[in-house]
Amino acid sequence: MNVTRGFTGRRRVSRPGLPPGQYDAGDDWPVLSAEVTPDLAPADWSFRVDGLVERPHTWSWDEAHALPGSAYEGDIHCVTGWSKFGVRFGGVSLDAFLSVVGPHVSATHVLARSHTGYTANLPLADLTGGRAWIAWSYDGGPLAQEHGGPARLIVPHLYFWKSVKWVAGLTLLDHDEPGFWEGNGYHERGNPWQEQRYRGD
Repeated sequence: MNVTRGFTGRRRVSRPGLPPGQYDAGDDWPVLSAEVTPDLAPADWSFRVDGLVERPHTWSWDEAHALPGSAYEGDIHCVTGWSKFGVRFGGVSLDAFLSVVGPHVSATHVLARSHTGYTANLPLADLTGGRAWIAWSYDGGPLAQEHGGPARLIVPHLYFWKSVKWVAGLTLLDHDEPGFWEGNGYHERGNPWQEQRYRGD
Protein backbone atom coordinates (compact mmCIF):
# COMPACT_ATOMS: atom_id res chain seq x y z
CA MET A 1 0.00 0.00 0.00
CA ASN A 2 1.30 3.48 -0.91
CA VAL A 3 0.63 6.02 1.84
CA THR A 4 1.46 9.56 2.75
CA ARG A 5 2.32 10.72 6.24
CA GLY A 6 -0.42 11.49 8.70
CA PHE A 7 -2.57 8.39 8.88
CA THR A 8 -1.20 7.01 12.15
CA GLY A 9 -0.31 8.35 15.53
CA ARG A 10 -2.84 11.15 15.69
CA ARG A 11 -4.52 12.12 18.94
CA ARG A 12 -8.24 11.33 18.81
CA VAL A 13 -10.30 14.45 19.48
CA SER A 14 -14.02 14.17 20.05
CA ARG A 15 -16.15 16.45 17.90
CA PRO A 16 -19.68 16.31 16.48
CA GLY A 17 -19.84 14.15 13.37
CA LEU A 18 -16.66 12.22 14.15
CA PRO A 19 -17.18 8.45 14.14
CA PRO A 20 -15.60 6.38 16.93
CA GLY A 21 -11.88 5.75 16.59
CA GLN A 22 -11.36 8.58 14.08
CA TYR A 23 -9.41 11.85 14.14
CA ASP A 24 -10.02 15.08 12.23
CA ALA A 25 -7.43 15.33 9.43
CA GLY A 26 -8.04 19.06 9.06
CA ASP A 27 -6.58 20.37 5.81
CA ASP A 28 -4.66 17.14 5.17
CA TRP A 29 -5.93 14.49 2.78
CA PRO A 30 -3.68 11.44 3.20
CA VAL A 31 -3.07 9.40 0.06
CA LEU A 32 -3.56 5.64 0.47
CA SER A 33 -3.59 3.29 -2.50
CA ALA A 34 -3.33 -0.47 -2.87
CA GLU A 35 -1.71 -0.03 -6.28
CA VAL A 36 0.50 2.36 -8.22
CA THR A 37 -1.32 5.49 -9.39
CA PRO A 38 -2.16 5.01 -13.08
CA ASP A 39 -1.49 7.59 -15.77
CA LEU A 40 -5.09 7.69 -16.98
CA ALA A 41 -6.20 10.60 -19.14
CA PRO A 42 -9.88 11.62 -19.27
CA ALA A 43 -10.00 10.68 -22.96
CA ASP A 44 -8.95 7.13 -22.02
CA TRP A 45 -11.39 6.80 -19.11
CA SER A 46 -14.60 4.81 -19.46
CA PHE A 47 -17.27 3.55 -17.08
CA ARG A 48 -19.34 0.38 -17.61
CA VAL A 49 -22.28 -1.04 -15.66
CA ASP A 50 -23.09 -4.68 -16.38
CA GLY A 51 -24.13 -7.94 -14.72
CA LEU A 52 -27.74 -8.23 -13.59
CA VAL A 53 -29.06 -5.29 -15.60
CA GLU A 54 -31.50 -4.98 -18.50
CA ARG A 55 -29.20 -2.89 -20.70
CA PRO A 56 -25.45 -3.08 -19.99
CA HIS A 57 -23.85 0.21 -20.96
CA THR A 58 -20.45 1.86 -21.25
CA TRP A 59 -19.97 5.62 -20.98
CA SER A 60 -17.06 7.63 -22.33
CA TRP A 61 -15.80 10.71 -20.47
CA ASP A 62 -17.97 13.02 -22.59
CA GLU A 63 -21.04 10.78 -22.35
CA ALA A 64 -20.78 10.61 -18.57
CA HIS A 65 -20.47 14.40 -18.40
CA ALA A 66 -23.65 14.73 -20.47
CA LEU A 67 -25.69 13.20 -17.62
CA PRO A 68 -27.30 15.55 -15.07
CA GLY A 69 -24.67 16.90 -12.71
CA SER A 70 -24.76 16.32 -8.98
CA ALA A 71 -22.52 17.05 -6.01
CA TYR A 72 -21.72 15.67 -2.59
CA GLU A 73 -20.94 18.07 0.23
CA GLY A 74 -20.15 16.57 3.61
CA ASP A 75 -17.61 14.33 5.33
CA ILE A 76 -15.49 11.30 4.46
CA HIS A 77 -13.93 8.69 6.75
CA CYS A 78 -10.97 6.37 6.17
CA VAL A 79 -10.57 2.98 7.87
CA THR A 80 -7.01 3.97 8.85
CA GLY A 81 -8.46 6.52 11.27
CA TRP A 82 -8.71 9.91 9.60
CA SER A 83 -11.87 11.84 8.80
CA LYS A 84 -12.13 14.91 6.59
CA PHE A 85 -14.94 17.40 7.09
CA GLY A 86 -16.64 19.74 4.65
CA VAL A 87 -15.42 18.18 1.40
CA ARG A 88 -17.13 18.86 -1.92
CA PHE A 89 -17.09 16.43 -4.84
CA GLY A 90 -18.75 17.12 -8.18
CA GLY A 91 -19.88 14.59 -10.75
CA VAL A 92 -23.02 12.53 -11.37
CA SER A 93 -25.20 10.61 -8.96
CA LEU A 94 -24.88 6.88 -9.46
CA ASP A 95 -28.68 6.78 -9.70
CA ALA A 96 -28.38 8.45 -13.13
CA PHE A 97 -26.19 5.62 -14.45
CA LEU A 98 -28.37 2.91 -12.92
CA SER A 99 -31.52 4.39 -14.44
CA VAL A 100 -30.01 3.83 -17.89
CA VAL A 101 -29.11 0.17 -17.35
CA GLY A 102 -32.19 -0.96 -15.37
CA PRO A 103 -31.03 -3.22 -12.52
CA HIS A 104 -32.76 -6.61 -12.23
CA VAL A 105 -34.91 -7.16 -9.16
CA SER A 106 -32.56 -10.03 -8.26
CA ALA A 107 -29.55 -7.71 -7.99
CA THR A 108 -28.51 -7.27 -4.34
CA HIS A 109 -24.78 -6.49 -4.47
CA VAL A 110 -22.20 -4.75 -6.62
CA LEU A 111 -18.55 -5.41 -7.38
CA ALA A 112 -16.95 -2.06 -8.17
CA ARG A 113 -13.75 -2.18 -10.18
CA SER A 114 -10.92 0.18 -10.97
CA HIS A 115 -8.96 0.69 -14.19
CA THR A 116 -6.04 -0.79 -12.20
CA GLY A 117 -7.87 -4.05 -11.41
CA TYR A 118 -8.69 -3.16 -7.78
CA THR A 119 -12.17 -4.17 -6.63
CA ALA A 120 -14.54 -3.50 -3.72
CA ASN A 121 -17.88 -5.07 -2.87
CA LEU A 122 -20.97 -3.14 -1.78
CA PRO A 123 -24.65 -3.81 -1.14
CA LEU A 124 -26.62 -2.28 -4.01
CA ALA A 125 -28.76 -0.43 -1.44
CA ASP A 126 -25.66 1.55 -0.39
CA LEU A 127 -25.33 2.96 -3.92
CA THR A 128 -28.89 4.08 -4.61
CA GLY A 129 -31.19 6.81 -3.36
CA GLY A 130 -28.65 9.63 -3.66
CA ARG A 131 -26.00 7.88 -1.56
CA ALA A 132 -23.21 7.45 -4.15
CA TRP A 133 -21.56 9.38 -6.98
CA ILE A 134 -19.10 9.10 -9.81
CA ALA A 135 -16.97 12.16 -9.05
CA TRP A 136 -14.42 13.98 -11.20
CA SER A 137 -14.01 17.24 -9.35
CA TYR A 138 -12.94 18.18 -5.84
CA ASP A 139 -13.38 21.59 -4.26
CA GLY A 140 -14.17 23.14 -7.65
CA GLY A 141 -11.17 21.73 -9.52
CA PRO A 142 -10.33 18.47 -11.31
CA LEU A 143 -9.91 15.47 -9.02
CA ALA A 144 -6.17 14.83 -8.59
CA GLN A 145 -4.77 11.56 -9.93
CA GLU A 146 -3.48 10.43 -6.55
CA HIS A 147 -7.00 10.80 -5.16
CA GLY A 148 -8.61 8.80 -7.94
CA GLY A 149 -8.75 11.20 -10.88
CA PRO A 150 -9.91 11.46 -13.52
CA ALA A 151 -12.95 9.87 -11.81
CA ARG A 152 -13.70 7.81 -8.73
CA LEU A 153 -16.65 6.27 -6.93
CA ILE A 154 -17.79 8.20 -3.85
CA VAL A 155 -19.74 6.33 -1.15
CA PRO A 156 -19.24 8.75 1.75
CA HIS A 157 -21.34 6.98 4.39
CA LEU A 158 -18.96 3.98 4.28
CA TYR A 159 -15.21 3.79 4.96
CA PHE A 160 -13.38 5.27 2.03
CA TRP A 161 -11.77 2.06 0.72
CA LYS A 162 -15.25 1.39 -0.73
CA SER A 163 -14.98 4.58 -2.81
CA VAL A 164 -12.98 2.98 -5.61
CA LYS A 165 -10.34 5.20 -7.20
CA TRP A 166 -9.97 5.38 -11.01
CA VAL A 167 -13.35 3.68 -11.23
CA ALA A 168 -13.95 1.64 -14.37
CA GLY A 169 -17.32 0.06 -13.69
CA LEU A 170 -19.81 -1.86 -11.62
CA THR A 171 -21.04 -5.43 -11.97
CA LEU A 172 -24.40 -6.09 -10.36
CA LEU A 173 -24.75 -9.50 -8.67
CA ASP A 174 -27.31 -11.56 -6.77
CA HIS A 175 -24.72 -12.38 -4.09
CA ASP A 176 -21.88 -10.77 -2.16
CA GLU A 177 -18.47 -11.25 -3.82
CA PRO A 178 -15.48 -9.97 -1.80
CA GLY A 179 -13.25 -7.34 -3.34
CA PHE A 180 -9.53 -6.74 -2.76
CA TRP A 181 -9.55 -5.62 0.88
CA GLU A 182 -12.54 -7.73 1.84
CA GLY A 183 -10.61 -10.77 0.64
CA ASN A 184 -7.75 -9.66 2.90
CA GLY A 185 -9.73 -9.50 6.13
CA TYR A 186 -11.57 -6.20 5.95
CA HIS A 187 -15.26 -5.91 6.75
CA GLU A 188 -17.73 -6.73 4.00
CA ARG A 189 -19.65 -3.44 4.49
CA GLY A 190 -17.50 -0.88 6.33
CA ASN A 191 -19.86 1.35 8.30
CA PRO A 192 -17.68 3.90 10.18
CA TRP A 193 -20.30 4.54 12.87
CA GLN A 194 -20.27 0.86 13.79
CA GLU A 195 -16.46 0.60 13.38
CA GLN A 196 -16.81 -2.16 10.82
CA ARG A 197 -13.11 -2.15 9.98
CA TYR A 198 -12.29 -5.85 9.87
CA ARG A 199 -14.13 -9.11 9.32
CA GLY A 200 -16.13 -9.91 12.43
CA ASP A 201 -16.38 -6.32 13.72
